Amino acid sequence: MSSTEPGTAECQTISVVIPVYQGERTLRAVLEELEPYTREFSTPGGRQLVVHQVVLAHDRGPDRSDVVMRQLAAELPWVKLVWLSKNFGQHAATLAGMASSGGDWIVTMDEDGQQDPSYFGALVDAAIDADAAIVYGKPLNPPPHGALRNVASRSAKMLLRSVFGSANAAEFNSYRLILGEIGRSVAAYSGPGVYLDVALSWVANRSITAPVRVREEGDRPSGYSYRKLLAHFWRMVLSTGTRGLRLVTALGALFAVGGVTFAIYLVVARLVSGGVPEGWTSQMVLLSLGVGAILVSLGIVAEYVGMAVNMAMGRPPYLIVRDPATGPLGAGSRPGHVDG
Repeated sequence: MSSTEPGTAECQTISVVIPVYQGERTLRAVLEELEPYTREFSTPGGRQLVVHQVVLAHDRGPDRSDVVMRQLAAELPWVKLVWLSKNFGQHAATLAGMASSGGDWIVTMDEDGQQDPSYFGALVDAAIDADAAIVYGKPLNPPPHGALRNVASRSAKMLLRSVFGSANAAEFNSYRLILGEIGRSVAAYSGPGVYLDVALSWVANRSITAPVRVREEGDRPSGYSYRKLLAHFWRMVLSTGTRGLRLVTALGALFAVGGVTFAIYLVVARLVSGGVPEGWTSQMVLLSLGVGAILVSLGIVAEYVGMAVNMAMGRPPYLIVRDPATGPLGAGSRPGHVDG
């Protein structure tokens, strides 16, 4: 252990944010595992880190997590408590914890002990080496859930990536490292109902993954039913922006072109063969053109709705940050740093 003071340019600080919903039985073990990292340690790349605070955001779950949280805060000086007025959901609780953090980096974790803190150093090394504001832990092993849930998760992320334009959807998970000023800024402007990872993608220069191993959940039932997971997916769809609305515009244009083409065909067929029933041609021409006009109009309206959606979600037109060379991402290039 070196004599470097925590929080100096040579030793960067980490705020661990844990949204708490059903942590009565698992939270103490998670914090006991984090305790060694509250003393300065070295990353595999030779950088110095320290967990200077663990922020527990209480999301008003059904168990006695609040009692355990108070006990832990009384015992451990590096534990900070954040109390939500009601159950707002995991992403809202995570945002509240991020807004209350103060570290150079923010690591978000679940309360169930699935994520291993021994990967903190590797995540920071990956971020600095790749100049990335966000690093997601990419599981080396299959997620410890049922086969149906794993298939549904992969399918949902594929749909988001291919149809709704969320290129990084496959990377999204709750074990993430975020540049501190990026995370706190996102927590400040995000509107209600926004999907956290989509909001981060709005302003992060890039996001990458780093390999981690995922462990079994602790001794507690999952807080996610299939109904909640479906609502989770739908919120991600709505947060991805106006891609879905633009599909309506494209569909309207397609119908309009098809309607005009079909109308021309019917008129020509009527004039050439005369075998088309009386009145049918004009009826189908009007129907084709009318449907096309309606869908194009809906597409235009959808674009205006999309602008309002982006404003409601709090999507910023820009975000000002400090010079990257003077922040945590510049640690690898500053004089005196020793690479591993």
